[in-house]
Amino acid sequence: MKKISLIIPCYNEEASIPLFYAEAVKVLNGMDVEYELIFVNDGSRDGTLRILKELASADSHVVYLSFSRNFGKESAMYAGFSNAKGDYVAVLDADLQHPPALLPEMYAFLESGEYDSVATRRINRKGEPPVRSWFARRFYALINRFSEAEIIDGAQDYRLMTREMVDAVLAMSEYNRFSKGIFSWVGFRTKWLPQENTERVAGESKWSFWKLFRYACDGIFSFTQAPLSIASGLGVIMTIIAFLYLAFVIIKYLLVGDPVAGWATIICLILFIGGLQLTMLGVIGQYLAKTYMETKNRPHYIISEASDENVRKIG
Repeated sequence: MKKISLIIPCYNEEASIPLFYAEAVKVLNGMDVEYELIFVNDGSRDGTLRILKELASADSHVVYLSFSRNFGKESAMYAGFSNAKGDYVAVLDADLQHPPALLPEMYAFLESGEYDSVATRRINRKGEPPVRSWFARRFYALINRFSEAEIIDGAQDYRLMTREMVDAVLAMSEYNRFSKGIFSWVGFRTKWLPQENTERVAGESKWSFWKLFRYACDGIFSFTQAPLSIASGLGVIMTIIAFLYLAFVIIKYLLVGDPVAGWATIICLILFIGGLQLTMLGVIGQYLAKTYMETKNRPHYIISEASDENVRKIG
């Protein structure tokens, strides 16, 4: 009998976890599989850990990993992958925006041998602020234009993968993680399931606009060097413009005898070029910062407490 591991990152999901657990167990008990539910408590400040302890004591299928602090969802997913024992591994959110009811269909696709991964993609953004939807679409268009890893518009973290694909994801042990890009980069045959946008069953989203914006920037800087190429290209263009303008000023002075004027214009150009230089330095700084973090070789997570003493506590 095959075993499925469900990885559920949790950050202040006290109200959602009991609802998710009931739904997931109902679905899994209807499938001819063994299973484990790996809840990763990502430094929650509410009663999340208390609820996870209660579930683990009542159900041997439940495993909880509790971080020493908030490391972020990417680290929670990595910890889950590192400790999952299943033949198939899935990632789901605890707020039921990733319905466990899709698991039997996803499992059937993998069992057919035709696919290595079954993932979901949102076919609409109903209930999402228009500004956030617009930026999300622009992000996917931008990263797919420049990145070597194709990321499907509306792709979600919710997916069921074979053990081979999970091992490939774990082999990419980089500190600056962007899982959507990693899933695409490792390849493998993926079946995409369309899914309507689903509202949270409880609680509030932890993803503000600026957190999503920073996450999108991480994805761009992690999977494309295009910003560096753009910086170089802008430098060349500005140099050409400067030479052309210099030639124009000299020719105008020789032919017309008009002295060079326009103090305000000169100041604006200086400010513009200075701002452009600082922006490009900022782009370079982002890559240097990520390189710096990679060379420090810090762990992705530290587990302070777990229901299983054999888990990998630092990874």
